[in-house]
Amino acid sequence: MGEISAIMGRELRKWVRSPPLLLMALIQPLFWMGLYGKAFNLTGLFTVPEDVLRNLPPESTRVVASLFNQVASRLFGSPETDYFSFVATGMTSVIVLFVSVFSGMSIAWDRRLGFLNKLLVAPIRRSSIVLGKVLAASVRALVQATMVLLMGLALGVKLNPASPLLVAGAIASIFLLAVSLSSLVIALTLRLKSWEYHMAVANLLNLPLMFTSTALYPQSIMPDWMKPLATLNPLTHAIEVLRGALLYGNSVDLASFQFHLAYLSVFAILAAGLGSYAANRYLSAER
Repeated sequence: MGEISAIMGRELRKWVRSPPLLLMALIQPLFWMGLYGKAFNLTGLFTVPEDVLRNLPPESTRVVASLFNQVASRLFGSPETDYFSFVATGMTSVIVLFVSVFSGMSIAWDRRLGFLNKLLVAPIRRSSIVLGKVLAASVRALVQATMVLLMGLALGVKLNPASPLLVAGAIASIFLLAVSLSSLVIALTLRLKSWEYHMAVANLLNLPLMFTSTALYPQSIMPDWMKPLATLNPLTHAIEVLRGALLYGNSVDLASFQFHLAYLSVFAILAAGLGSYAANRYLSAER
């Protein structure tokens, strides 16, 4: 644990000493929230104008209101959830994706600058190098996801939190997502070795993972060929846990919530195991 905490501390100190990196990482999710959540307002498509409602008979008004509530509930999980809140919680998980995908750059630059060679001749476990960097990326992801959610609140996100236990599960989902994605990316970086390859892989993964998740639109309106991809995508499961805990209140589906959290847990364990295996194999070979 001492080895892991030392490497983790070094990574976090580098991050804290570079505020512009934090600012730049927050700008992109802010644009997505503004452009999709505010400008592209799907909630407005399911709002009946007041003048139309006034001209309808009372019974028809109740039927129309019930119909539109059912549509909103099917799309956004709850009649009280608006599209901006739907997107903002999605962006909270997307920032974890961005942080995790670029976490492998730390290994790439340590190799290029010679610091990795110093770690390789030190009497420490090879897996400690990866785990320290994975945990540092996970802490960064938690902090930045919290900041994105706070920005969403300032812009008008309407939260309807469930029990404190489910909110704790939402925090755990962010951590598990960061652990799994950063472990996979660092394992790839250890194999590819070149920072140019890492940049290419990061740019290749970002948008497909985001658009095959439920960050911007519900799975129910996706094309049939995309729905299995969304089901396999760990980002989808983290987003659904967040929405269940923060938006749906008492109407959250507990069975679905537990399934998403279990999926993330298994995925994180497998990914961390792969990262440790890659460290023991490829870092030992470089020594």
